[in-house]
Amino acid sequence: MLRRSVSVCLLGLLVAACGSPPNKEMDQAEGAIEAARAAGAERYAPNELASATNALQLAHDAVAQRDYRLALNHALESREQAQNAARQAADTHARVRGEAERSMAEVAALLAQAEARLAAAESARVPRRVLTEARTALETARTDVQEAREAMNEEDYAVAQPALDGLKTRIEAAIATLDEAMSTQSSRRRG
Repeated sequence: MLRRSVSVCLLGLLVAACGSPPNKEMDQAEGAIEAARAAGAERYAPNELASATNALQLAHDAVAQRDYRLALNHALESREQAQNAARQAADTHARVRGEAERSMAEVAALLAQAEARLAAAESARVPRRVLTEARTALETARTDVQEAREAMNEEDYAVAQPALDGLKTRIEAAIATLDEAMSTQSSRRRG
C-alpha cells in the first residue's frame, strides 16, 4: 500500500513537471544570453551565442507544440551554451586586451627610440629629405597611436591591435632609414 502511494505520488510529480512549460528554465536561459551579450559574446564568441539563442528558440517552439520535456532540454542547453559563450567572451576579451596593451608598450618604446634617432640624425646633419620623411612618418605614427589609444579606452581591442601592429612596422622602417642615413653620413665624413 505504501509502495503504491509513493509510486502514485512520483507519477503525479512527473506528470505535473512535464505538464507545464519550463518557464523558469527558459527565463534562466534568457538571462544567461543577456549576460553573455554583456560580456561581449556578440564580438568575442558569436557562434556560441548564436547556438544559445537558437536553442532558446527551439525551446519556445517546443512549448508552442506542448512538448514541454523537449522545451526543457532546449532551455537547459541554451543556458549552458550561453554560459559557455560568456566565459569564452571574457577569456578572449582579456587575451586581446593583454595583447593590445603589450603592443601599445612596444609601440611607445619604438616611438621613443625613433625620436632619439631623429634627434641624432639632425645632429649628424643627415640630408633634409630624409629628416623630413622621418618627421612626417613619426607625426603620422603619433596620430595613429592616439587613435589606437582611444580605441583601447573604448575597449575596442579588435580595432586597436591591427593598427598597433602596422604602427610597429612603420616606426621600425623609419628607424632603419634614419640609421642608414646616419651610417652613410658617417662614412662620408671619414672619407
